[in-house]
Amino acid sequence: MASSEEDGSVEEKENNNKKRSKSAIATAWLTFYNITMTAGWLVLAVAMARFYIQKGNHRGLYKSISRTLKFFQTFALLEVVHCAVGIVRTSVIVTGVQVCSRIFMVWFVANSIKQIQNEESVVLFLVVWTVTEITRYSFYTFSLLNHLPYFIKWARYNMFIVMYPLGVAGELITIYTALPYVRKSGMFSMRLPNKYNVSFDYYIFLIIVMLSYIPLFPQLYFHMLRQRRKVLHGEVIVEKDD
Repeated sequence: MASSEEDGSVEEKENNNKKRSKSAIATAWLTFYNITMTAGWLVLAVAMARFYIQKGNHRGLYKSISRTLKFFQTFALLEVVHCAVGIVRTSVIVTGVQVCSRIFMVWFVANSIKQIQNEESVVLFLVVWTVTEITRYSFYTFSLLNHLPYFIKWARYNMFIVMYPLGVAGELITIYTALPYVRKSGMFSMRLPNKYNVSFDYYIFLIIVMLSYIPLFPQLYFHMLRQRRKVLHGEVIVEKDD
């Protein structure tokens, strides 16, 4: 009996050591990832500020930062992987929707429809994204390092109150502005007849995307408000079962 108990104790210790090792590796990777993303969005912020100071207006701003923007925003797909493998305890679906909607705005709207790149709405969502992401990734970085300054915590759970609606407004206005160009060009659309016997209208798809903000935005916004009460005011939030 003593021998079997010792074997069980050794096996349990080995399992605990493996878990700690995996946890340390995951923490190190997440710290590296968040530092990289913070730096990337800071580079974007500096580039946008420098461009505006030199040019005196926003025309050509998107083109000047598009390569950096596309890289770091696409790199954020790793956040979906983090959720999927369990090193971050967040819904894969929620994270996927948020990340993919950003990538869609960058690649399939702002980058693809060049006629809208100088619109003020593009600058609006770019500025909002930049401020939001610098704050968010800084929050995650300092949290992982166990040295979270209160002002970053405060910014994370207060600035979104204004930033989220402004960002959504910028995205929706940008998509709306793109509609006439998409309709005229027929870009990304497939008309019948064709060899695949499939029809797709990108113009209609963009309208559906705009309408999807109606149910999705309030859910994400009120989720952040609940998190704000929990983190800043210590309220216990009881989630209702669907």
